[in-house]
Amino acid sequence: MQYFIHFFWFCSGANFALLKRAPTESNKYVGIGATVFFTGILAGLAAGYALYTVFQSIWPALGFGFLWALMVFNLDRFIVSSMRKRENAISEWKLAIPRLVLAILLAFVISKPLELKMFEREIDRKLDERKTEMIAQSKISLDKGFPEIQEFESEINQLKIEVDEAETFRDQLQKEYDAERFGEKTSGSSGIVGLGTNAKKKEQQLDAAQLALDQLKIRNQARTDTLEAQIREVRNRKQSEFEKQLPGIDGFDGLAARMDAFSSLTSESEAIALANLFIMLLFIAIETAPIFVKLISSRGPYDDLLELHEERIRLFKGEKWTIAKGESEARVGYFQDTHFYATDLKKERTNRRSKALTEREIAEFEGK
Repeated sequence: MQYFIHFFWFCSGANFALLKRAPTESNKYVGIGATVFFTGILAGLAAGYALYTVFQSIWPALGFGFLWALMVFNLDRFIVSSMRKRENAISEWKLAIPRLVLAILLAFVISKPLELKMFEREIDRKLDERKTEMIAQSKISLDKGFPEIQEFESEINQLKIEVDEAETFRDQLQKEYDAERFGEKTSGSSGIVGLGTNAKKKEQQLDAAQLALDQLKIRNQARTDTLEAQIREVRNRKQSEFEKQLPGIDGFDGLAARMDAFSSLTSESEAIALANLFIMLLFIAIETAPIFVKLISSRGPYDDLLELHEERIRLFKGEKWTIAKGESEARVGYFQDTHFYATDLKKERTNRRSKALTEREIAEFEGK
């Protein structure tokens, strides 16, 4: 049990020696340390899942998740340990604002991958819809890229229409021929029963129409077979192009795709949007909890001991600085008193020699 207490003390960034002298503060810093620790765990899980959606491999996800957890843990520990309880609450809040902003930013980063995991089923369904749309769009684009299929099919339909028209014409002649044989009075028949002159003419017309129809069927069928073979060839090429695009469509499952799908879900469903908001607020509360605990907690014995320790360091530093400054000034004064005195004597001797030399040169010049 003592091991866990010390571990959470370490997570809170507290000074062990000072905290042992203030045992009433132990539980507070155990709570702060536990919050920092579990926030790092959540950050690691979130980063691991985010990287798993990118690499689709467990080992890179575990490695990066562990590093991210350590980074967030260290950052939270630094934020909490760097805060000091002062007598002035307003100054504490002013100093805490940048830390709160950073904590909220971390909460957004941590919460997003976990939100994607929580709504994974809904996101998968949305991605399936997107993939279906992409497949349909791909087929439309391929249809535009292979217009000859429509041209061939249009020609086949035209050939069928020609055969249908020829069959309709043949059927019409058949009706007129039957009416002429059986003596039915119509606009195109004489109304006389038997194979008369009109009946023989209509029979010849019917035979000619049947012959033309048979020839047309043979000719159009040959052309249709050719066109269908060309259509199959083009469709095979089209299918090959479509199969090349399928891996990209099937692979539409990355982090950006899932975030986009989740954004669409939140805009379409108020329930999902509300759940997303509460999850985000939960992570913001978790991430900022250590900071708020430090802010709202009263000043305790540990804070007094910490401030006293820091003030002693400042006083010790001031004393050392004053002593060092005095010793430095004494050494500088001694140097000036000794070194500059010797320098002045040297200058005086040099000046006397220069003066004597100058006077001698003047005397020699005047003597000439």
